[in-house]
Amino acid sequence: FTDLVLDTWDLQLERNGREHRTADMGCKQLVVRRGQPFTITLRFSGRGYEEGVDKLAFNVETGPCPSETSGTRSHFAMTDCPEESCWSAVMQQQDGESLSVSLCSPPSARIGCYTLTLEACTEYQGSSFHIGHFILLFNPWHPEDTVFLRDESERREYVLSQQGLIYQGTSNYIFSVPWNFGQFEDDILSICLNMLDINPKHLRDQNRDCSRRNDPVYIGRVVSAMVNCNDEDQGVLAGRWHDPYDDGTNPMSWIGSVDILKRWKDFGCQPVKYGQCWVFAAVACTVMRCLGIPTRVVTNYNSAHDTNANLTIDHYLNEKGGQERQSWDKIWNFHCWVESWMARPDLAGDYDGWQVLDPTPQEKSEGVFCCGPAPVKAIKEGDMHLKYDIPFIFAEVNADVVYWVVQGDGMQKQSIQSSVVGKHISTKSVGKDSREDITHNYKYPEGSEEERKVFAKAEHEKKSVLEEDEALHLKIKVSEGANKGSDFDVFAVINNNTDVERVCSVRLCARTTSYNGTTGPQCGLTDLIDIDLEPRSEKRVPMRILYEQYKDSLTQDNLIKVVALLTDHQTGDVMVAVRDVYVENPPIKIRILGEPMQNRKLVAEISMVNPLEVPLSNCMFVVEGSGLTHGQRVKQLEEPVEPQAEAKFRLDLVPHQLGLQKLMVDFESDQLRGVKGYRNVIIAPQPM
Repeated sequence: FTDLVLDTWDLQLERNGREHRTADMGCKQLVVRRGQPFTITLRFSGRGYEEGVDKLAFNVETGPCPSETSGTRSHFAMTDCPEESCWSAVMQQQDGESLSVSLCSPPSARIGCYTLTLEACTEYQGSSFHIGHFILLFNPWHPEDTVFLRDESERREYVLSQQGLIYQGTSNYIFSVPWNFGQFEDDILSICLNMLDINPKHLRDQNRDCSRRNDPVYIGRVVSAMVNCNDEDQGVLAGRWHDPYDDGTNPMSWIGSVDILKRWKDFGCQPVKYGQCWVFAAVACTVMRCLGIPTRVVTNYNSAHDTNANLTIDHYLNEKGGQERQSWDKIWNFHCWVESWMARPDLAGDYDGWQVLDPTPQEKSEGVFCCGPAPVKAIKEGDMHLKYDIPFIFAEVNADVVYWVVQGDGMQKQSIQSSVVGKHISTKSVGKDSREDITHNYKYPEGSEEERKVFAKAEHEKKSVLEEDEALHLKIKVSEGANKGSDFDVFAVINNNTDVERVCSVRLCARTTSYNGTTGPQCGLTDLIDIDLEPRSEKRVPMRILYEQYKDSLTQDNLIKVVALLTDHQTGDVMVAVRDVYVENPPIKIRILGEPMQNRKLVAEISMVNPLEVPLSNCMFVVEGSGLTHGQRVKQLEEPVEPQAEAKFRLDLVPHQLGLQKLMVDFESDQLRGVKGYRNVIIAPQPM
């Protein structure tokens, strides 16, 4: 017999891409998921493969120093009965000189870029043929994979969906902004794999790092650290929480991860400026979904940043409601992280399922700015000792807030409230654009016996009181229509829950604020007002907040912090109520003209009315949507937009992906920043 010589081969990109749900990656290379067979066709020259005469074997290798012991190299012969726990090759069919072979990795294989070679032996002679490269990803469809997710609609949302909604605003005014994750866009996969290759753990010990890439816990921790650049580790994003942003992009302006990841690559892995928590979380979500790990962005309202880990956030106010002294402990209006779905065989007990990963740099974990993965179940149960970073996240959703009012004579009075931290923990619903409240995954009902037990285990003495137990209750309400460009009213509402008359004095104060809790200048203050409250009655004290007063100091977060201070004359006790008011941006209108069809022109008409009393200058619309726009489209308006006038333009699109897509719009100008809008578009196939 002559030697068996490989002439050509076909990696069957289209078929394998379809079967492995990687076809949308649009890359000209084979991308498959672990534990699932993929087919290649080999064509020999001169003669075909002869069973019993020829022996075929394959080598797969990944990483710079592949070895069998590290699980980064495997040599396996073609066989009839494959083993599930290791790499295998099975003959599928033979047709003359061509041979179809089904290859399969174990469901615990290392992910990453592999080289594939064929070894053909005839009697005593053998030759080796380099077939090419393929990329192996995690497989949430495979029951033996540690990222296995049972529900198909959840896999579609958390792995395959390239668009989503991220919740922002305040706990009283929750709204969503659209985000283009774009994990299957051109180049994104290679950028994500490169992120793994330049992470410090890889640079320290390449062999060990590559051998641990079968573990989503390890990958999640690496990604959490690499999305921020605080360890000077060539991370993706630099964070900034205050003006100026002139030497980069304002965090409010981003509408997707693709632009950020491509800039990072194009600038030689220099950090992209600037991110804030939802940007860090959204980029991490893109990377994790791209690698095949089910992931969602989660928002926690009134999120505590407890630097000294005593589960108490202390705020010091003066008698006019202003900040008396700087505290490192803060309450963020909202804070975003991601949850990724994975098993936790490294922990004893049942901690599989959603794990918190937080790429926003806040505190160091094992010497590095990263956070998680922390099992959501462990946070709920108060299991503080488990890996990773549970005390920090437990505080984010459970800390108490204590206000100290510092009086003129230096006396400090303490005001303890019903608990405000960790409210309305939110994520986008599966398959629809509504909000899913997942607070119950993180904590037991307030005041319940289970909550008491968890706090005892976590050595947390709850200071907050239940509303119904207070003699006087103080809260702040907002009138309808806190719109940018307008005046609006807020009220202190005081309830007397006792059977006797009470006398008290009340004052309201307002300041502009940022979403991370930093306050700015005052934009409203009332005189001290004395109030007589009948038994079981309610009274309101109004304050008007004027556009004239807030327009110059309102940050791009559009937030005004209203503080009410009440002194009970009978007891001398002081009560504090705080509410962050979101000042609404104008809506962006998107009209779709024509019938949306694949590979056929479509027109979108995009408009917004200027709500301010001054013209908007340097106006720009940015439009993006995976499957619709082929990257970002930017429209700069030549003329300023006058007060109450409409900024409007038309955009031609040629949609290239079928099904439900989101067209996302961001509007920027010198006077009005980060205005967002989106529209769902269903793309139909062209009629045959």
